[in-house]
Amino acid sequence: MDPSGAALMFFTAAPDSSRWGRWITPGGGVDPGESHDQAAIRELFEETGLVIDGVGESVFSIDFDVAWDAADHDRGHAEYYVVRCERFEPVSTNWTESEHVDVTAHRWFTADKLLHSGEPFEPYDLPRLLRQYAEAGRASSTVDDRAEAVVRDAAGAATGAYPTTARAELAAEWPE
Repeated sequence: MDPSGAALMFFTAAPDSSRWGRWITPGGGVDPGESHDQAAIRELFEETGLVIDGVGESVFSIDFDVAWDAADHDRGHAEYYVVRCERFEPVSTNWTESEHVDVTAHRWFTADKLLHSGEPFEPYDLPRLLRQYAEAGRASSTVDDRAEAVVRDAAGAATGAYPTTARAELAAEWPE
């Protein structure tokens, strides 16, 4: 998230025949042999161009049903991390072909603006997480220039691997 408390999100179509659109944080799947935090760092770079050294410890996780009609699995697992950054313009240089089709917009949202936009977003708990970590950041006695974002990366619960078309999601926050 940027210094105003806004998180970078992408408007993207679901990877199935419904093409249902919603706002999501940047990210992607966990590759074989990769940890959740390694996937979050890699996907953040691939989807935004932002380079970071680490994501810290997971602050939230969720298991979920995968409802895409062409999915090769039916359950997933996501981990969230907190990482900070200044506002930046994401680049699509490292996007996959499908991301160039599926991602139609990007915008920086505060928790309130996201909730009041009337537009669908994922994950359902993102506004609470953004508020929680924005408040924690404002209470901190020091502010530094390192990158920090809420990152989610997903792995198939049954197999321990998630296809590369899945999303590890990122939103960032910064104290005012």
